[in-house]
Amino acid sequence: MQLNSRLLLGGLVAFHHVAAQTVVVDGQTVDANESNVCEGGETVEGDYLPEEKTQLTDAVLSKLTELELTDAALLAFSDGSEAPPQKCKTFPGEDHWPNDVSWRMLDLVTRGAVIRNVPIAAPCYKDYVVYDKDRCTEVINQWGNSSLHIRDPTSVMSPLYEGLTCPPSDAPTGQCTLGGYPIYSVDARNVAHIQLAVNFARSNNIRLVIKNTGHDFNGRSAGAGALSIWTYRFKTIEFLEERKTSSYCGPALKVGAGVVGAELYEAAEKYGVTAVGGEGLSVGYAGGYLAGGGHSPMSPLYGMGADQVLSVEVVTADGRFITANEEQNTDLFWALRGGGGSTYGVVTSYTVKVYPKIKAAVMSFNFSSADTSYDTFWLAVRAYWELIPTFNNAGNYEYWNIWHTDPETLTFNMVPWFAPGMTLAELKALTKPLFDKWDELGIKFEVTESEHDSYYPAWKAGFPREVIGGAASKTAGRLFPRENLVEKFDATFDALKSVCDKGGQIIGFGITGGPGPYPDNAVNPAWRGSAMWAIAVISWPEDSSREFAAQESKKLTEDWMKPWREVSPGSGAYASEADRLLGIKDKVDPTGLFYAHEGVGSDRWYVTGQLDGLPTQNGQLCRV
Repeated sequence: MQLNSRLLLGGLVAFHHVAAQTVVVDGQTVDANESNVCEGGETVEGDYLPEEKTQLTDAVLSKLTELELTDAALLAFSDGSEAPPQKCKTFPGEDHWPNDVSWRMLDLVTRGAVIRNVPIAAPCYKDYVVYDKDRCTEVINQWGNSSLHIRDPTSVMSPLYEGLTCPPSDAPTGQCTLGGYPIYSVDARNVAHIQLAVNFARSNNIRLVIKNTGHDFNGRSAGAGALSIWTYRFKTIEFLEERKTSSYCGPALKVGAGVVGAELYEAAEKYGVTAVGGEGLSVGYAGGYLAGGGHSPMSPLYGMGADQVLSVEVVTADGRFITANEEQNTDLFWALRGGGGSTYGVVTSYTVKVYPKIKAAVMSFNFSSADTSYDTFWLAVRAYWELIPTFNNAGNYEYWNIWHTDPETLTFNMVPWFAPGMTLAELKALTKPLFDKWDELGIKFEVTESEHDSYYPAWKAGFPREVIGGAASKTAGRLFPRENLVEKFDATFDALKSVCDKGGQIIGFGITGGPGPYPDNAVNPAWRGSAMWAIAVISWPEDSSREFAAQESKKLTEDWMKPWREVSPGSGAYASEADRLLGIKDKVDPTGLFYAHEGVGSDRWYVTGQLDGLPTQNGQLCRV
């Protein structure tokens, strides 16, 4: 296979277009190329975004078949007659792995959308044709910046799950392998590209993963030996002045799969409305965010992100492009609103309800145990946690963390306190009892505050740009119901504090799942009664062995999280685990094409070569 050494986006190599496949033209077998093979899609009119109007159809497949294009059968829709499922997904180097001709055929019909991946840090290593010292320096300097990883077709924001096989390094003679990065990606620019990739992966029994922005801290967008569908280019946002369904009549946005939070909010500001989206800049709004439920700074007022969904466009495992809403494909519609991403299909757009413009007040502050005693620090934290139900009632959203700045010092950061619908004067009045208590305790803190006429400038002022997950850390989360901060407060306080006492950190949110009534969807019911969502973080030295990292990971799950689970029985983590979801999964994906780590149905699979407690994605995917 010939490769073009041109470096794209810092970490990928595109095919050099070599005509190795053939077609039959006027009875003669000739090399296939763009002049004699149509693109694998045609324009279909309908209520679609521009990226969605080019679709793979039966008519297009008939043309490719008539041309006798090499391996064109690999692009066909499923008719339900596939061979019995194999024990493992086909892996590079195995006899049934597609040859170069097949990959070039896919590249031809997608007009150059197939990418032969190299790790994003490959420019740092002389063994790679893309070695580039200047680019390496840029990767090293920007490694913690989420934007670097968004623009790469395979890189994810939790390097741990890739397997740490190619870290950025200024030692060019070091070792760099693909690890858990997918071997190929389809840089999807229209629905047809997604359909072709889905059919190709299913026909070849190849592991298939989906990457939008890579804002996933659980390895769902990684997978060794996989074909990845990169949906980042689906950037269109359309404003619908009036969208009518059986349960809603009002304004809406139709949002492409590649849109991130900042783009969503900028569009909403332009159209004079407010959208319910995530706090993070790099969150793929119409990707895993809505599919997973989607908590938001606006959730206390309007509910979860998934509660806003009116309709979904999606490519299913059979390769068909369908609409799921209240009238059609209703089970799938239910699952796609909170049932988890990368599990039921490849979403290309969501249509969501929006709200009138709303003012907001924002505060940020921090305080440290270095300026007081350790016990007084925790009295200050306790005072805040005790009042979270009051702030919940006011519709506020508080994003905070407790971090070890050194082994002996803890810092509490509020980044930010977000009060939608409030003036700054109202927020000051709400927080006065808390701040008065802190003054009594002698806590030193300075508040940065602002007031805004609409959501977008308030969001920009309050929420920091994210950094990626650490290569030597692991997280685990828990939703705490209101009763935990009222009737069971003392036990809950002790359970939360125990993580920091053991050397860990906490990331937390004062948040509710909305006032109700709630639509019938797959959002984890634990969100509906929540008052706090907390995430425990464990870290270990970066030069630790894999065995030690696995040990620390298990410690987080089995030791540190145990008190959290015990004090909140019947609650849960972020994701939904409704029994109904597995039945829907089996219906729409009977062969198990879509797999997501810890997603619905994932317990039927395992990744080879893993250490218990350290579930990287750099092995072969096999059935249990």
